[in-house]
Amino acid sequence: MIILKVISRLLDYPSEALFAASDDMIEVVNSTDLISKNNREKLITFIQALTARDLYDAQESYDLLFDRGRALSLLLFEHVHGESRDRGQAMVDLGNVYQSKGFENNSEHLPDYIPLYLEFLSEQDPTYAQEWLGDISHLLTMLSERLIDRDCYYASLFDSLIDISGVEVDREEIAKAVSQEERDDTVEAIDKEWEDKEVKFDDPVGGQCPSNGLHHSNNALDPNNVKNIPIKWHEADAAQVAGL
Repeated sequence: MIILKVISRLLDYPSEALFAASDDMIEVVNSTDLISKNNREKLITFIQALTARDLYDAQESYDLLFDRGRALSLLLFEHVHGESRDRGQAMVDLGNVYQSKGFENNSEHLPDYIPLYLEFLSEQDPTYAQEWLGDISHLLTMLSERLIDRDCYYASLFDSLIDISGVEVDREEIAKAVSQEERDDTVEAIDKEWEDKEVKFDDPVGGQCPSNGLHHSNNALDPNNVKNIPIKWHEADAAQVAGL
C-alpha cells in the first residue's frame, strides 16, 4: 500500500528528499480510493503547504510540535503504556512481529515510531495493514483531535489513516476529552515535567533494577510462531485512552 509509505514519509522529519518528491506524493494521493475525497483534498493541501515552506522552518516547527511534550508523541506505546514496564515488553513483541514478516528496522527509531510502523504496514497485505491500522484507530483519532485543537494541518495525515483503516470512529467523546486536557508543551508544563522527584529508597518499585521488568511474558510473540493477527494494544475503551 504505497499510500501508507507516503503518509509515513510525511509524518517523519522533513527533508530535502521529501520536498523534492511532492509531485509524486500528490499523484499517489490522487490515485487512491482508500481515502475520502474530502481527506484527499486536505492531504494534497498539506503536501503543498509543507513543501512550499523553507525546509529549516518546517523542521523547527516539526520539532516544536512532536518533540515538545508527550501529548503528540509519535511513539505508539507512549500513549498506551507510558513509562510502565509493560512498554519494554511491548517493544520486544512488536520488534518480533517485524522480524517474523521479514521487515528489517535499519533506522535509529524504536519499533513503535508511527512512521516506521506505517512503513512496515505498507509492505504487508492490504487486509492485514487495514486491520492493524484499525487496531490503533482510537490513538490516531486522539492524535488528530489534539492537532485539530491546536489548529495544526498535520491532523489531515491521521484522518487519512483512519479512512484507510476502514473503521467507523465515534470522535465525540475523544474530542470532548481532548478539549479538557491541559497543554503539556508550554514552558511551565515542561519545567514541571523535568522537576527532580523525591527518591524513596524504601520504594519497592523504584528500588528494583529496570531489567527486572523486562521479563519474557507468557503472551510474548515468538517471531517463529506469530500468527497473522493484529496486536491488541490495550483493554481500555477509546474514551479512557483519550483521557490519558
